[in-house]
Amino acid sequence: QVQLAESGGGLVQPGDSLRLSCTTSLSTVGRYAVSWFRQTPGKEREFVAGFSRSGGIFYADSVKGRFTISRDNAKKTVALQMTSLNPEDTAVYYCAAGSTVITSATRSPEAYRSWGQGTRVTVSA
Repeated sequence: QVQLAESGGGLVQPGDSLRLSCTTSLSTVGRYAVSWFRQTPGKEREFVAGFSRSGGIFYADSVKGRFTISRDNAKKTVALQMTSLNPEDTAVYYCAAGSTVITSATRSPEAYRSWGQGTRVTVSA
């Protein structure tokens, strides 16, 4: 059973930066697809950024240029550095991992079997 734990959420002002971290129990982070998703009430879970199993990096258009995903294989963590935050980024952010996610499905939440509990990010003046 893969364990994922998100941290780093909080309340920030528009234009601020925030760094989220996903601590995993994965034996080798680089062998898994690991992605960040976010969700707001009444909406479906939305892909934000992720690593495919082959190491490719993907971003949602809405965060491209503002968010950066990175991973530390030694620490078994995947981070999401968020800059220029705006109120539309307000959501609960989830980390997800999958060992069988094909590259074309990296952005699909249905492809992931393991999820963290989420960390809340609120961007408000």
